[in-house]
Amino acid sequence: MSSAELSIADQEAIITELRSRFLNNLARHRSVDWEIVEQRLRANPSALAVLRNLELSGGEPDVVGDLSADGGKVTFVDCAPGSPKGRRSLCYDEAALNSRKEHKPAGSATEIATQYGAELLNEEQYKWLQSFGEFDLKTSSWLKTPDEVRKLGGAIFGDRRFDRVFVYHNGAESYYAARGFRCILFV
Repeated sequence: MSSAELSIADQEAIITELRSRFLNNLARHRSVDWEIVEQRLRANPSALAVLRNLELSGGEPDVVGDLSADGGKVTFVDCAPGSPKGRRSLCYDEAALNSRKEHKPAGSATEIATQYGAELLNEEQYKWLQSFGEFDLKTSSWLKTPDEVRKLGGAIFGDRRFDRVFVYHNGAESYYAARGFRCILFV
């Protein structure tokens, strides 16, 4: 859904949901004032549409980190405990999807993230997110894969097991019921 399609009522609903999550998880953003976040969101209705898509697919987006970490931008990341339920059973990208001859998944992680207007977390961002909580204890998430790995047919994903964050590789065309993807958005 584009920002032009997002009604005022839907904009208010997502702001209310984000405010509630923000206030219930202050440890994720200790030095960020909600008023600044809300001002940025109201000035950027397209970001509200992206965040609504992340919310509707089970991502539970929240502000993570502080404003100085990325040049003063507000950083939203999917903070659902498990890889978002509405974004699982997908291969990595369109090339991988097109390479499958049988049993194709419904889509690809990179394509859906692009449709939402967000990006997959990269390996560094994923490890950083894990410093704010424990995510993907029973699931895994596709991560933005370096070109040199993707050119060889692979893709990377991460999870948390045994109180450690692991990053693995798999064929980009693979898909699993417990593997989805997490997004990041800068506002």
